[in-house]
Amino acid sequence: MNTAANYDSLRHFERAFNRGRPALLYHKIDRFKTGVRRRGLYVSPRSFRAQLHELRQAGFQMTAAGSPEPRAGERQVVITFDDGFASVFENALPVLQECGGRAINFLVSGRLGGVNTWDLAEGERPEPLMDTAQVRDWLAAGQDIGAHSVTHAHLTQLPLAEAREEITASKKALEDRFARAVTDFAYPYGEMNPMIRELVAEAGFARAWSTEPQVITPEADPFALPRFPVVVSLRQPLNLLRSFLR
Repeated sequence: MNTAANYDSLRHFERAFNRGRPALLYHKIDRFKTGVRRRGLYVSPRSFRAQLHELRQAGFQMTAAGSPEPRAGERQVVITFDDGFASVFENALPVLQECGGRAINFLVSGRLGGVNTWDLAEGERPEPLMDTAQVRDWLAAGQDIGAHSVTHAHLTQLPLAEAREEITASKKALEDRFARAVTDFAYPYGEMNPMIRELVAEAGFARAWSTEPQVITPEADPFALPRFPVVVSLRQPLNLLRSFLR
């Protein structure tokens, strides 16, 4: 991940965002907690609200993944969340509704209502994931969902047959449970290669999302769409202090 390109405030990205359509990648919308390994993935509700209001005031429409291309003079930003943390439902959904924004939440289909088991072996803090009822409420509120594999696996490290099952089964499980088409996939850990890309396309997805910090241009590969990760910068102590206080 290119830490220099982690989104924090529009003022740092105004020039880049004018070259194409940006997409932002969030994980947990919650106050920073002790006992976590990847502290930067906690974006406080206050920071999230400030970022969305800043974007709205700059004329950006906050859209989900499959929205039509902006017309001349329009500005769009795609809002995405990975993993389906319950804090997104609890803390981000009210802000999206407040700002009139739409977003897509990439769910780990085999872990709904559980915790982030893929992180625990590395010493990460367990955090609750959205359950079926919360996902239904998320959808009823006009938001979207995508697939993020069955178990949040390292797809590039699996035999192809197992990688195929992680990809195709996640799509089917979500479509069966929520009775809607799931057209977008996000690569767990941002890891992909040509073979994994092909498996995602074969599974019937329309788009797939990476973690490359670039804007989306008309020439972008629809199965390697870029996103700007949004994190707390631990290189700036003041930002870390604010994450405790907000």
